[in-house]
Amino acid sequence: MPRLLILCTHNSARSQMAEALTRAAARELGIDLQVFSAGTEATFVKENAKTVMAEIGLPLDGHTSKTLHDLPDPQNFDYVITVCDSANDACPVYPGKTTRRHYPFVDPSGSSLELWRQVRDQMRPQFEAVVQALRDSTELPASYAAAPATTA
Repeated sequence: MPRLLILCTHNSARSQMAEALTRAAARELGIDLQVFSAGTEATFVKENAKTVMAEIGLPLDGHTSKTLHDLPDPQNFDYVITVCDSANDACPVYPGKTTRRHYPFVDPSGSSLELWRQVRDQMRPQFEAVVQALRDSTELPASYAAAPATTA
């Protein structure tokens, strides 16, 4: 079963949302996929992340902020996706078998719920495309250029 890691700085918002979206897409497409998220440092899962994910039926209940050291076999992932620039810069080197991608999304922290919803809604098709590629045994999308999120 493939292992996928979504990495961000604090594992408090974007990576948590991406983890839930990816798991849901894998369930929907009927593929076995182990999905993890982590941060370069651990804090807590932000309430706005919980709120906007619950709105689409993907509550983050039970999710905790964690670092790579908190994951089982942290150096053994088939796919590593960073969702912020600082995590991309700090991402550890993985063996040659690991496919890395960087999909930068706007950090909604400290912003209105509307910006959180925009980021969630930008992430959803991106991670659905990732799961679709895994199901079809094709390359993961090479990059992601998000439409600019409006500050609300």
